[in-house]
Amino acid sequence: MKVLDLHGVRHEEVERLLENFILLNNPPLKVITGNSTYMRGKLETFCHKHKIALEGWANWGEYTILAGRTE
Repeated sequence: MKVLDLHGVRHEEVERLLENFILLNNPPLKVITGNSTYMRGKLETFCHKHKIALEGWANWGEYTILAGRTE
């Protein structure tokens, strides 16, 4: 499973990294946000916007992208 770790990533780079990682790779994928509510919010908003299935453990700062776009 491919992993995107957002630790140390600048806030202005998050959206571009999420888009490239999630839309250009096949699920399942793992995204590590850490404890940042900003990073978690960006990921959840992105997945909701693109209708992408997401399972998360916010307490652990780890999410799994289960499926691509669901139309």
